[in-house]
Amino acid sequence: MLKDIEISQSAKMKPIEEIGAMVGLKKDDLEFYGKYKAKISQEAYRRLKEKEDGKLVVVTAINPTPAGEGKTTVSIGLAQGFYKIGEKAVLALREPSLGPVFGIKGGAAGGGYSQVVPMEDINLHFTGDMHAITSANNLLCALVDSHIHNGNELNINPKTIVIKRCLDINDRALRNIIIGLGKPVDGVVRQDGFIITVASEIMAIMCLAEDLEDLKRRFGEILVGYTFSKEPVYAKDLKAQGAMTALMKDALNPNLVQTLENTPALIHGGPFANIAHGCNSVKATKLALKLGDYAVTEAGFGSDLGLEKFLDIKCRYANLKPNCVVLVATIRALKYNGGVLKQDLAKENKEAVLNGICNLKKHIENVKRQCTNLVVALNMFETDTEEEIEVVRRCCEEEGVLFVCADVYKKGGEGAVELAKTVRAVCENEVDFRYLYEDELSLKEKIKKIATLVYGADDVVYADKVSDKILEFEKMGFKNLPVCIAKTQYSLSTDPKKLGRPTGFVVNVSDVSLSAGAGFLVVLTGNIMTMPGLSKTPAANFVDVVDGKIEGLF
Repeated sequence: MLKDIEISQSAKMKPIEEIGAMVGLKKDDLEFYGKYKAKISQEAYRRLKEKEDGKLVVVTAINPTPAGEGKTTVSIGLAQGFYKIGEKAVLALREPSLGPVFGIKGGAAGGGYSQVVPMEDINLHFTGDMHAITSANNLLCALVDSHIHNGNELNINPKTIVIKRCLDINDRALRNIIIGLGKPVDGVVRQDGFIITVASEIMAIMCLAEDLEDLKRRFGEILVGYTFSKEPVYAKDLKAQGAMTALMKDALNPNLVQTLENTPALIHGGPFANIAHGCNSVKATKLALKLGDYAVTEAGFGSDLGLEKFLDIKCRYANLKPNCVVLVATIRALKYNGGVLKQDLAKENKEAVLNGICNLKKHIENVKRQCTNLVVALNMFETDTEEEIEVVRRCCEEEGVLFVCADVYKKGGEGAVELAKTVRAVCENEVDFRYLYEDELSLKEKIKKIATLVYGADDVVYADKVSDKILEFEKMGFKNLPVCIAKTQYSLSTDPKKLGRPTGFVVNVSDVSLSAGAGFLVVLTGNIMTMPGLSKTPAANFVDVVDGKIEGLF
């Protein structure tokens, strides 16, 4: 079989205006970025607001192996499958970050015959949204330091600045730095650091903002630090929100591309689910609901991370309600959770699947707690055996949930026909959807609910002074905010080595920060980093350009 990049490079793409026309978009609705990608204008978004919504399908997963399990591939395959059964579907996906593209994971545009294209563009600079986010974030940081250097009229205490610079590349050397060294004209010396762009509050704000005015308002509410008298200082106090919005004006508009089978796809925003809220933009999801009979979107990593945040943050702010949740599982992820090493996952091991099936059961429980309409999709690999698949099928029968095999990597939309039919039928059922916690609960009560109900922890333990910070945020008026917990994706617990369905553990909270503009409290657990590092042999080592063609993204 051809490599993913070879498949994508041989794709027969249609001009992007033809893809737009498939869902009722006019040429004037599109802002072209070459022949095969475009942004959808704000005017089109406003015009379509009154149109009736389609059905919302959100794709999540069990805990993955470090190699990833193809949740995006299944999302793409499902959208293509809808077209195979005569239904109009629109994808709404996240944009890949250069961090994993050049780090441990490689590209993130699907795989095999379920990909979005042009793959190289999507994985690399695309339409420049990531650069705009990085620039807006770093402009705010520069304005803070310039203000302090030029007299500090707001009386900002440099030791209390909480906003960090960002970069969309894994670079551990930038996690903790000293800035302002050199001559007096080079600024005030202070400790600083970088986070990865996809973990920045600017990214979260772009993905939650309804329009430019909402974007600007949220930018103004970003907490940048405190005065010497311990009063909060916000971006609006520095008059930063206008210039930041100018940098983000075009980036706020969703990007239109297509799949290998010419299914329309909106790719917009890309916050990580392990260190951010893990969902594509509200604008893209709402636009997909207007343009298609079915909007297929994904929530990063598993139900413990991306889906919980999708339901409790994104749906809460955007007034969304999923008609169906698709829970992706793989035989190899179950074997990994059953104790098999990554290098041995291709070997048949029914016993390991049985040992790891507890992980799937916990994710089914998590989904059912918040949304009753659920389908389990087994993403097929060539090494899967009938005996291993039967273990998963029996588990789903015992749990009372629908089970479908999806062979989307090899067969594209054809491999998702049964899945599309099943999801279509489920979407006709009434859905019982609920948030995990109420706004009125304290921030600590919200954290504990997620930790105990979703992760299965016994309790939550806070590092020194973290409880004081939470109390201070509540006193500042932020008690009603939802919480965004950053933790490892490889385990239901905060320890990546605790596989399956861990019990008898606590969640250790190392720090918290306030994203007042985005509208949530960020909770750091375990050893989670907001600026990842590169491995000894990163994916970047295999990327090259040969005879004008990019190689090695997959």
